[in-house]
Amino acid sequence: MAIDRIAYFSALVDEAPDEPRARYGLALALRQADRWDQAAEQYRAYLAMATDEGAAYGHLAECLAALGDVEGAADAYLVGMDAALHHGHDGLAADFQAALEALN
Repeated sequence: MAIDRIAYFSALVDEAPDEPRARYGLALALRQADRWDQAAEQYRAYLAMATDEGAAYGHLAECLAALGDVEGAADAYLVGMDAALHHGHDGLAADFQAALEALN
């Protein structure tokens, strides 16, 4: 039996709204379901409570780009590049730079 990941992580967020991993899991599940606006909301909540090494900013940027918010996506990529570089993830930062350039 397949698990409904959105329902599972939604229940976790309801039980513990301040748990960053629950927010991140819900955001991923929503993104995979192309529920861009809801995913972006969960990524923002996650990023407000957790130190991220860059990946969540890239996911947020993808959601915002899918919603047509190019400026918001660009901002997320820029912050994500800073986070990635801070944590020594040069390859991720380069990927974000390429994605940023592709937005224009």
